Amino acid sequence: MKIKEGTVVKLATVLLMLLMVFSWSSQVEAQEQIVFSDFNWDSVQVHNRIAGFVAKHAFGLEPVYEFGETVPLVTGLRRGDVDVSMEMWVDNTREIHEEAMDAGEMIDLGPNFPDSPQGWYIPTFVIEGDEERGIEPIAPDLKSVFDLADHWELFRDPENPDKGRFYNAPPGWIVHDINIAKFEAYGLEEHFEIFNPGSDAALATAFVTAYQRGEPIIGYYWEPTWLIGLLDLTMLEEPPFDPEQWEENRGTAFNPCPVHIAINPSLVEKSPQMVSFLAHYETTMEQNNEILAYMREEEASIEEAALWFFDNYRHVWHQWFVQDSLIEKIEAAVAEELGN
Repeated sequence: MKIKEGTVVKLATVLLMLLMVFSWSSQVEAQEQIVFSDFNWDSVQVHNRIAGFVAKHAFGLEPVYEFGETVPLVTGLRRGDVDVSMEMWVDNTREIHEEAMDAGEMIDLGPNFPDSPQGWYIPTFVIEGDEERGIEPIAPDLKSVFDLADHWELFRDPENPDKGRFYNAPPGWIVHDINIAKFEAYGLEEHFEIFNPGSDAALATAFVTAYQRGEPIIGYYWEPTWLIGLLDLTMLEEPPFDPEQWEENRGTAFNPCPVHIAINPSLVEKSPQMVSFLAHYETTMEQNNEILAYMREEEASIEEAALWFFDNYRHVWHQWFVQDSLIEKIEAAVAEELGN
């Protein structure tokens, strides 16, 4: 069948228009997405779902949660592949953070919650005992990291009984390498094996299992976490934080870590209202521990924890908005999700 020349032109024009519409639609769809750094720990994932819920229901942005390790996701934020990091642990990523700020690749919107403590923890019953559980004090003189060399047998490594076992942060976390440097600075590598859990869940499981059995354990942990909220743990003393010593060999206590919200500058153009919301976003350490404890005790999902926050902390999140109409949108969306 022969097609008229004019018809061919029309078909070509229609095809070109369809391609242009498809291209434009794809661009709009991409513009309507907001990508969060979904680091592999619970608190940041809950904050992502809280902020993502607002992005969707208040500002019409479709949240995308990009899961990964710290360095790749921070690199993605700098490139613009990621829009928001709800927990930038500034001291743990100080060099990258400053480089990104100086290059104009990141905007720091300030703290999500107060400076976060982190360090090496043991169950308090190791030092003080636990009368209710019938546990006598095991090492009442174990107070500091420098006491560990004399008490390594308490933490004996089942795979290497000649050394104790220290539970490090998961590989891929920047603090994982910091802890290794600390061990060298404190001369503990000859007394302990550094055990690398595969995830924060594996690290938490190790603490819970030992605690429930009334057994000693030593490992890295931080706040906010459900673990610190539910278990009675004691952080071992270290030399006070000293910037020069820290730069030399990490041989001091962690400086309580600022935990900030950071965005790629392109988000300002994409959604200035979302940026305003994130600039007002702020929580407390107690609130974070309570959210995470709720997740643990109720076996709640990350999404359920976010809804629990909206339902129980209205006096907090209402303050994040400058327009009552936006609060009403979120209230309506929360009520729908909860079936109220």
